[in-house]
Amino acid sequence: MRLIINFIKKVRRQHLVYGIAMFLFFGLVIGVMGLDYLDEIDLAAIPNQPNEMPTGKVSVVIYVPERMLEVYSDTQLYKKYRIAVGEGRTPTPVGEWKVVWKDYNWGTGFGTRWMGLNVPWGIYGIHGTNKPWSIGRFASHGCIRMRNKDVEELFEWVPVGTEVKIVGRKVRVERKLKYQMSGPDVATVQIKLKELGYLSGRADGIFGQSTEAAVKAYQLDKGLAVNGIVDAEMTGQLGI
Repeated sequence: MRLIINFIKKVRRQHLVYGIAMFLFFGLVIGVMGLDYLDEIDLAAIPNQPNEMPTGKVSVVIYVPERMLEVYSDTQLYKKYRIAVGEGRTPTPVGEWKVVWKDYNWGTGFGTRWMGLNVPWGIYGIHGTNKPWSIGRFASHGCIRMRNKDVEELFEWVPVGTEVKIVGRKVRVERKLKYQMSGPDVATVQIKLKELGYLSGRADGIFGQSTEAAVKAYQLDKGLAVNGIVDAEMTGQLGI
């Protein structure tokens, strides 16, 4: 009799454990669906979001702190998308870039579309994701992640050559910079020189002739040695 009672208790415990596991599983599924629904509501809260292709010249501005991608048509804001950007150790490259190639299903984890940028110190792009829950976070290795349905729409709007400006926290300049060097610190100097009116070209992270000329013009105005080299004295004056 005792064996029968123990068997019944064991079966009841197994049913209880099974019931709890099923409850947690369905709770997780419903939670994920709920988050996706809330994500849709959050996007829908951005007013006047069109679905038609813009008719003007398209450009893109990405705001890293806000995790937001904006599409412009003839310099007028056209549409916004929530995105994921780089983690602290692998930041999204701040600067002024261009889309240089486009592809479908570029690789595992890159979703259904890829738009590569001409960043000179690494491979960065705007792409889809197989981790839609990461959208709205600092979660990537530096690329810009979009939901697949969003990147598929943007992919059709953005031709090769489209300008992509990325705005965010600038990298500190901790080395001497000179002609033919490249890196995120070069982009930092270029952005500052553009703000001050010394550089008219793009902040593309490449220390070319136009950047060297801008550095020399700044040095001449500030009484520094006019050598085209960005050193600690110059970065101190620039505040970077």
